Order: sequence, then structure tokens, then C-alpha cells
Amino acid sequence: MRVLLTGGSGFVGSYVAEQLAALGHTVRALVRPRSDSKFLKTLPNVEFAPGAIEDRPSLDSAVRGVDAVVHVAGLVKARRPEEFFQVNLEGTKNLLSAAEAHAPGLKRFVYVSSLAAVGPSADGKPVADDAAPRPVTQYGRSKLAAEQAVLAARDRLPVTVIRPPFIYGPRDRETLAFFTSVKNGVLPVLGDGRNTLSVIYGEDCAAAIVCAALSDGPSGRSYFVDDGSVYVWRDALAEVEKAVGKRAFFRLGLPMPVVQVAAAASQLYGKVTRTAQMLTLDKVNELKQRHWVCEGSGARRDLGWQPRTAWAEGVSKTAAWYRQSGWL
Repeated sequence: MRVLLTGGSGFVGSYVAEQLAALGHTVRALVRPRSDSKFLKTLPNVEFAPGAIEDRPSLDSAVRGVDAVVHVAGLVKARRPEEFFQVNLEGTKNLLSAAEAHAPGLKRFVYVSSLAAVGPSADGKPVADDAAPRPVTQYGRSKLAAEQAVLAARDRLPVTVIRPPFIYGPRDRETLAFFTSVKNGVLPVLGDGRNTLSVIYGEDCAAAIVCAALSDGPSGRSYFVDDGSVYVWRDALAEVEKAVGKRAFFRLGLPMPVVQVAAAASQLYGKVTRTAQMLTLDKVNELKQRHWVCEGSGARRDLGWQPRTAWAEGVSKTAAWYRQSGWL
């Protein structure tokens, strides 16, 4: 198969490209001119299509001749809330439109969404695939809107939506902050640290996406993917300490008012510098929620996928990779 992949130069996308290439499929990676494509260039069976999901004309040529589309690219932080919708929603619509027009016989369109599109659990029980969405951030709302656009095309294209929770692992710069904080002797804990979460190791998340891309199952299904366990945040951070090999001297319980002040400062800095910041007042709406948990039995059942790596092993592998790569 020839698979058009967006977001291949990113964390999860790099694993998707690696796994598809290892299976003998040709990966056509959609890349911006300034994308870091060094890793992709080391893989076999990878070709490059210059373009971006916001640039519809570039997508018309990118989708020609492909058998599947895997859409991983998206915006996780933005300078303005509108940017989430400009990229995550309108970019997805562009890709769907191009696929309908120029990829006849497409076998699968996989959209990688997020647990944020559905929102947190209200009662602490893992959220099921068919739960009613209630996103609490602009990012989550933009991902939900993109999901809805994808699912609306279910009768015209064979589509599948994959919703990961918290993703971590080697090559990830976002979760690196937890490891460096512990290395520096500080363990920041939001509130009492008893909030719960579901997680998925990067390689396992990519494997689920690949399974979806190769599946001939029904169109229009949405699946959560997780490692099968629910974790308490303070216990999860203790595993990070173990992986780093250092117990933090300062264990900071951060009250929500303090986090809100920090978010306001971060947001103001982003406005002044015209840069996207991860910690914003909108992000605080996510941090306030106690249970970000989901249940991935549907993906196991329908896609023939199984996660291989639990948190303790995953953070150990991640810390080792960070050290070897000079990141930690």
C-alpha cells in the first residue's frame, strides 16, 4: 500500500512512518518546507510530498495514487483559539475533500483525534468509545469538530477515528519536562495528586493507528486506545522518579489559584511575543478535571491491536532514551 501520512515529522507520526515502512508499505509524508525530516530520511520506503493541510492545492497532488490516508498532524497549542479550528478542523476538511476528489478507491482514512475531544470522566469511570462528548478546551472542541467532519464522510470514504489519551515515550519533547523537573529535584503535583489518567506509549499508539489504516472494518467507528490501566498521578510521578534514578527534594502541591496565575502570565507572554504557549487559561480548564480516563477494549476487539508497554516499563525506556540522546 501507499499511505499518505500527515504529521510524520512529529512524535507519534514518526512511529507510524517507521512501522508502516517496516511492514513494506510506501509512506508518502506530507512535509512543510521547514519540517525536520531527518528521521524520516533514514527510513526505507518513504517519499516526500511538500505541502500542508492548510494548503488545499498541495493536498490534491499529495493524495493522488495513495491507498490510505493517515492524518496525524494537528495543532496542540496556539496563539489564538481560532488557530485550533483553522488547522485542526479546516485542515482536516481540506484533506477529506482532496481524498474524495483525487483518491478514488481509497481503502481507509484514519484521523488521529484525542481524548480531549470527548472530555474527562465525570465519575472516574473510564470513558467508553460511544460516550457523549463534552470537551472542556478550545483544543478539544476543535478536535471534536474535526472528528465530526470525518464521520460525516463515512458513506463516501472508509473512515476511522483513533482517540489517544496522554501519549508519552522516546522522541517526545512534551513529557520531557516531567523528567527534567525530577532530575532538577522538583516534583510538581497538581492539587493532592490523586487525579487519575489513562496513558498510551508512543509505539503502541502508532501500532493502533497502523492497524486502523490496514483494517477493512466498517466505516465510521471511533476508538480510544490506552494501555489497559488507570493511574493515579502521584504514583505515576513516583515511577518517573524511579526511572530517572532520583527522588525529588521538593514535592510541590500546586493549588489551582497558583496554576491560574502562572497560566495568565504564560498567556500574556505569548501575546506579547506572538508565540503559542502550552499553559494558558483555557488549558487550566483541562487541568481542573480530576479524571482523564478512557477504555480501549473496542480497538482491541475490532482492530486486532494490543498495547505492549505499561507505564513503569514505558517511563524506564523513555528515561533511558532521553539520557542516551543527551536530552536528560
